[in-house]
Amino acid sequence: MPGKFTDRIIKAPVAFTFRDLILLPGLSEVEPSEIDVRTRVSKHHELNIPFVSSPMDTVTEAEMAIALARQGGLGVLHRNCTIEEEVEMAKRVKRAESFIIRDVVTVRPDQTVGEAIEIMRKHNISGLPVVGDGDRLVGIVTARDVRFADLGLKVADVMTHVERLITVQEGITLEEAKRILQEHRIEKLPVVDEQGRLKGLITVKDIMLRDKFPDAVRDEEGRLLCAAAISPFDLERALKLDRWVDILVMDVAHFHNRNCFEATKRLLKRVGADIVVGNIGTYQAAEDAITELDGIAGFRVGIGSGSICITMEFLKAGSPTLFATAQVADAVADYGADLPIIADGGIRNPGDAALALALGASCVMMGNVFAGCKEAPGEMVAIGGRYFKRYRGMASPSARARRHAIDRYHTKGVAEGVEGLVPYRGDVASVVAEFVEGLKAAMGYAGARNIRELWEKARVAMLTEVGVKEAGPHSILLPSQEPFRSW
Repeated sequence: MPGKFTDRIIKAPVAFTFRDLILLPGLSEVEPSEIDVRTRVSKHHELNIPFVSSPMDTVTEAEMAIALARQGGLGVLHRNCTIEEEVEMAKRVKRAESFIIRDVVTVRPDQTVGEAIEIMRKHNISGLPVVGDGDRLVGIVTARDVRFADLGLKVADVMTHVERLITVQEGITLEEAKRILQEHRIEKLPVVDEQGRLKGLITVKDIMLRDKFPDAVRDEEGRLLCAAAISPFDLERALKLDRWVDILVMDVAHFHNRNCFEATKRLLKRVGADIVVGNIGTYQAAEDAITELDGIAGFRVGIGSGSICITMEFLKAGSPTLFATAQVADAVADYGADLPIIADGGIRNPGDAALALALGASCVMMGNVFAGCKEAPGEMVAIGGRYFKRYRGMASPSARARRHAIDRYHTKGVAEGVEGLVPYRGDVASVVAEFVEGLKAAMGYAGARNIRELWEKARVAMLTEVGVKEAGPHSILLPSQEPFRSW
């Protein structure tokens, strides 16, 4: 008669991964071009594509977050940096586009032309509102005003005075702003209150970007959507980021931990942004979070599947992303919780994304895929005529050496990640376009018009080891293979 330990083996569930399963074709009445891939990433925020970049320091900084938001996805800023650095990244994302810029970079009339030029250069802008006491608008200075001016002159000497400026008040519509900018042939339109205090700035550049990126995801003020990674134990970071980001994403290797839960309860009472918790990998973890953490806005699931993660190999602990997604989705359904799921780790291609969505995810989070993009902060390396970008896990020795995010693995004295190179893929727009088309094709095989329909219609099948080999190219010599390699 088997004892309790043998019983654990006999009753162990199959922790399937992406290579174990395929989507079975179903009756389809929809063409890929008709498929809608819009989704929710958290309780209060929607995306136009279900793709999220991982909060890793070789994947997501401001440039990646901006590029992905413009395509309709979401970038989660990494936290392996100082609080001030992460906040500054968030500000850059929010300043990148807006109908009305609220966090306006300004200059005082008593500052010098040299100082004004340095501010413009630092923020990569071509003009500055000039404000006096009490934020009262007194003028505007542009790159043309200072181009050949003496650097020692005061801004007041070269600026266009407020009496000659066209200004508007709160409540102006986009169409009204376009008309005024066109009518007066100007590029900047200050927004002031009844006392003449500067409240915002409308620019031609921002309006043109709205037309250039129609699928971009934006907040209520027209700024790009932005998320940032936090630790549940870093309240100061969370509070400072809360002013700038829309979503705060817990960045913990094993969130199903009593200390994490208690810290998150305190956080939930203090911040206004949506909070996505994770990483988790089991039904019980989701059940405990749903019943104990009132106010959470979503789950980040999967432990150990990432291409640079060695947790499952080295520690024999983890929950493969696909298995974790199904587990958490079951708990969400059983409790009637309206909480989106982000499947995080191990996604290599559109088919993997389709499988995760079919098993209950609302979005997929990718590190390896986006690490190879131009907008990723990883260093570019040329080897043998090919280009690569550096990519490392946040539990790798070099990432841990920076110390800022070490509490992700704070109770462990071992590295659970590696570092290496990934092939250069080009810009984010190209990678996203390929993934969107592939995802739509996969959903077409399942006969699903949208992601919610995919949850209902999708059927999957398990592959044998031989089946996995047959699923890829076989019985043919590929250019990348050695001439005499056996297959």
